[in-house]
Amino acid sequence: MSRKIRIAISGTYSTGKSTTTEALSLLTGIPRTYARTMRELLPVYIPGKTLEQCTPFELFELGMRRFNERAVNESKEKDSYITDGSSIHEYVYGLARLKTGMNPNASKVEQFLSRMKMLPFKKIVEGVNNSFGQIAKSHAKENYDVFIHLPVEFPLQADGHRPFNESFREICNELLLETINELNIESYVINGSIEERLEKMIDIFSFEPVMSIENAVNEAKRRVKIATKEKEKPIPLLVSI
Repeated sequence: MSRKIRIAISGTYSTGKSTTTEALSLLTGIPRTYARTMRELLPVYIPGKTLEQCTPFELFELGMRRFNERAVNESKEKDSYITDGSSIHEYVYGLARLKTGMNPNASKVEQFLSRMKMLPFKKIVEGVNNSFGQIAKSHAKENYDVFIHLPVEFPLQADGHRPFNESFREICNELLLETINELNIESYVINGSIEERLEKMIDIFSFEPVMSIENAVNEAKRRVKIATKEKEKPIPLLVSI
């Protein structure tokens, strides 16, 4: 395939986004790009806290840093790339937290209390996130040719670095789809197993595979498994003196 293409693989938590991105990159030879998770960025920029302990503004800072890292990594690939997630993800996750409470893992009572505590600052935080959203959307329009959205199909994984909350995941999924539709960028919702997704993308984009789907999926799963194990390692909490 000679067409230059910049693909954003969209989807909320536990939708097989990273495995699909990795497998598609291996299958097509198009470079994969990504940004570290907020959990990975946390000990670097806000040491001494867990994500659950972060203030709304600290969470916003982590989202901005992740957006910046994503933009830098995408810029290195120039003509074609497949990005794991997209610039709008950080904006959408912030929007979802404003709806549910800052900690998606909290109980309904705790989430309600969190929203009550936020009331005096709600307009400010919403305004900041909306402004960030405009930047994220502009980046998407300028840097992505196609969105591939992966719907919620797989069970939510309790891996310690993603919110374990089905309601939060559904809210994020709906907001992602709404935002993608708002952008007026070519987009597709592709479901099924990883193998089925790849077959559909080959048909849609007329990709010329450089390896078999089976080999691409097996290698992608191996790589993601290694990366997940690294993320699951305990992060030491640094105490400021």
